[in-house]
Amino acid sequence: MIRGRLAPSPTGAQHVGNARTYLIAWLSARSRGGELPLRIEDIDSPRIKQGAAAQILEDLAWVGLDWDGEPIVQSRRLKLYEAALRRLQEQELVYPCTCTRTDVAEAASAPHAGSEGPAYPGTCSHRCAADAAGLADRPFSWRLRASGSPAFVDGYRGPIQLEPAGDFVVWKSAGTPAYQLAVVVDDAAMGITEVVRGDDLIPSTPRQLMLYEALGLAPPRFVHVPLVVGPDGRRLAKRHGDTRLAALRHAGVKPESLVGLLARSCGWLAKPEPIRAVDLLPLFRLDAIPPHPFVLTPELLRGIGYTP
Repeated sequence: MIRGRLAPSPTGAQHVGNARTYLIAWLSARSRGGELPLRIEDIDSPRIKQGAAAQILEDLAWVGLDWDGEPIVQSRRLKLYEAALRRLQEQELVYPCTCTRTDVAEAASAPHAGSEGPAYPGTCSHRCAADAAGLADRPFSWRLRASGSPAFVDGYRGPIQLEPAGDFVVWKSAGTPAYQLAVVVDDAAMGITEVVRGDDLIPSTPRQLMLYEALGLAPPRFVHVPLVVGPDGRRLAKRHGDTRLAALRHAGVKPESLVGLLARSCGWLAKPEPIRAVDLLPLFRLDAIPPHPFVLTPELLRGIGYTP
C-alpha cells in the first residue's frame, strides 16, 4: 500500500507554489489507490502564525485535496521525539554542542554545505552523551555524528549524491526537536512509504537517511519536484504580489481554474483549462513534469481571473 503524506507548516499562508507540490503529492498517492494522512508541522514555535493551521485545512479543501483520518499535530508528539533522542544518546551517536550559529559561521575551517548552511567544524565532537550533565548552566543542542553523505535514488530525478554536510543538529538548545529528527520519527511512525516535496529539500535528504539508519528505521521513497518561482527566478514571496490561496479564493477565483493552471504546468493538460483535482487522477504522470521551475507570471494569474 502506497502511503504518502501532506505535511504543511503553519509558519505562514499557503500559496500557489505550495498548492502545486500538494497537488502532485496527492495525485501520486491517490492515483495508485494510496493513503494520504495530513501532518501539521508546528514545532518551529517562534515562527508559527496564529490561525495558520486552520487556514491550511481550508486551503487544501478549497483546492480539492482530501486526507485520511484526523490531522496529526507535531507539537502533540514530543514524547516520540524524546524517545528517539534517548536512543541516539544510548548509542553515542549524538553529542552535546554549545556552539552557536555565529560560532559555526565564523569558524575558519567550516566549508560551505549548500542550502543547509556552513558545515559544522567539529568543535564539540570530542564530547560524549554523558558530558551533557556538566553543561547544565549553558545552553546546548545535540548533534548527530554524521558519516559521509548517503546517496539515494530520487523518484523524480534519479540517483543523487551530495557532498558531506558534517554533523548536524537533531535537538535544539531550546529543548525542542529539530526538523530533521521530527520528520524522520513521524514518517516512520506513520508508515509513510513515499515523500513528495519541493526540490529545495534535497540537501536535507542525506541527513534524514542517516537518521533512519541510526534509528533502525526503513526510509520512504523520496520524490523531489521543481518549485514555483516568480518572473525573477526566485521563490514565490511578497515581492511577487499576493499569491496566497486565501487571496485567490477571496477574489472569486474558482479552484478548478487554479488546478487547471497547475495541471498545465505539470504537463498533464495541453492548455490551462478548469478541471477538478480528482479528474486529474487518470492523467497523472510524474515523468511529464518539466525538470525546471514553473515560472508564475502575472499574465498566468490574470488568465484564471486574479490580479496579484
